[in-house]
Amino acid sequence: MLQTSRSSSSTDKRLASGAFALGLAAILGALAFQFIGGLYPCELCLTQRWPYYIGLPLLALALIAWRKLTTAIRVGLMGIVAALFAWGGGVGVYHAGVEWGWWPGPQSCTGVGDEAVSLDMLSDMSDVRIVPCDAIQWEFFGISLAGFNVLISAAIVVMLVLAIIGQLRGKA
Repeated sequence: MLQTSRSSSSTDKRLASGAFALGLAAILGALAFQFIGGLYPCELCLTQRWPYYIGLPLLALALIAWRKLTTAIRVGLMGIVAALFAWGGGVGVYHAGVEWGWWPGPQSCTGVGDEAVSLDMLSDMSDVRIVPCDAIQWEFFGISLAGFNVLISAAIVVMLVLAIIGQLRGKA
């Protein structure tokens, strides 16, 4: 029984490690698109990055201390990270819908706002980049970066849920 439990734990850790690697590659890719490729993120793009900024360090902690943590703590950390990426995937669905014109986006990055813009206000904006949320800056096979975030987030959630299930089965 101990051998099966260790084998299961090893598989679960590989799934969690794969989720971490996929998430790290995705956020590094997004940063490369921004700083090397010149594709500046809109407000919704920046919101979609929060699961990476919060979830990846939590997942790294779980992976580094895997054997020292109790099953409950490992499952809890992976559950939090999975929930963050599920939320981020939901924001990605919303963003992709805004890009394709299926529903309106936030006024802060798709509308003109309620106030008129004066010339004085424009003079203070010489270094500001306004990136509209409803404009697709890059796409591949008809999928925008927001769409790719949905697919990547879903894959991360699935891998973490499978690891959680494996951990809970191994404990039983």
